[in-house]
Order: sequence, then structure tokens, then C-alpha cells
Amino acid sequence: MLMEKHTAFETEITRAGEFAPALSLGSLFQAQPAETLGSGKALFWEGDPTNHLFEIAEGVIRLYRIIGEGRRVITAFLFPGDIVGASLQDRYLYTAEAVTDCRIRRIGRKTFHDEVSRSPCLRPDLIALLCRETAAAHDQMVLLSKKNAEERLCSFLHDLLRRGPAGAEEIGAVSLPMSRLDIADYLGLTIETVSRTITKLANRGVLTPVGRHEIRILQPRRLAHLSGDGRDGASLH
Repeated sequence: MLMEKHTAFETEITRAGEFAPALSLGSLFQAQPAETLGSGKALFWEGDPTNHLFEIAEGVIRLYRIIGEGRRVITAFLFPGDIVGASLQDRYLYTAEAVTDCRIRRIGRKTFHDEVSRSPCLRPDLIALLCRETAAAHDQMVLLSKKNAEERLCSFLHDLLRRGPAGAEEIGAVSLPMSRLDIADYLGLTIETVSRTITKLANRGVLTPVGRHEIRILQPRRLAHLSGDGRDGASLH
């Protein structure tokens, strides 16, 4: 088992039997047992063999790498429905760690690719997934190399607002299950800069913090504009 040397999983069988005819990549995972992963536990570690692909069923996962002198760089946050490992070959290039208590489903890499090869309807889905991963990596490169602190934070909040649960955009609710340090390590900022920028945006009436893990966006159009992407927020109210 992939994580025997790192993390023990509690497994709950949610569906048994052989693969049903797949209509989407997600359906390959639905046939698998759900596993619980506690907050702060690693799903896999950088350098581990890529024996499995994973789908996030519940919770939030952070992907990170450790660079010189032990500095952590978070490269992505994964949310329910996200798949991790599709673009990798022999080794994981990052560590995947639970931000919150999670439920995940895994499938063997060989099984996954065999199923995709046998099903023409799945091949476009895999290509689309790889294209989204490439686009996300490009967006992150632009964010870190060209945007200032305010633009980085506004981009992050705007993206969370857009991908939030149904109804979240209408009321401007952004859930922040990750810590301020996580956000700083993702945006390439210090935790002090993240806190200072949130305070500045709150003072300007763009947003207001609601407890430790939620922010209410009061001016979504302005938030989109401040992200520096030329977005006018036309889809938001």
C-alpha cells in the first residue's frame, strides 16, 4: 500500500463490485472504496512512486514542495471533485497533505490508463483534465512572477468565490479552510503581508472577515478588477 510507511488509512467500503461502463473520469473513482484522511496527514510524499491516482470526495488537500533550507511552497489546493496524479509518470513531484478531514478515492495508475485506453469517451476527458492542469500552472506562474501582493490575494479570493458551492457567489461567501500561513505559502508572500492586505481591502469596503475561516466579499466586481486579470466581474452580482 502506498502510504504504509507514512500514514494509515481508515477504509470504508461505499460501493463494491467491478467497474461499470464509465461515462466520465469521476465514474472510475466512484467504484472504489472511500478512505478517510485526517487533517494534517499526508496522502503521499514527494518522491513516492506514482502507484495511484486520487479523487477528492470531501475536504481540501494542499500540494507542496520543500525547497532550499526547508522552505515550503504550496503549488495548489484541491477541492471535492479534483483528481490528482493524472499528469505524473514515475514519481510524485510534490507532497499532498490534508488541510481538513478528507475522504478520498484511489485507483491504480495502470488500471486508470487501461480503462481510459479502452473507452474512447474517456480520452477527451483526460485531455481536458491535463489542459486544465497546464492552464492552472500557467496562471500560477503569472501570479507569482508579475502580480503584486494585492493582485495575488484578490486573484486567490476571486477564484475561490467562483468555485464555491451553489449560492456562494450570490452572497459573496468565501470559505477559507486553509490557514493564513497556507495562503502566504501559496501566494509567495509573508503571513504579515497577507493579513495586512486583507485588512486594507476590508478598510476599503471590498470584503469583510467573518470569523477565522470565512470572508464575505462585499464588492465582487471590484475584487475581480483588483485581481489584475482584466476581469470585470460581469458574472457576479
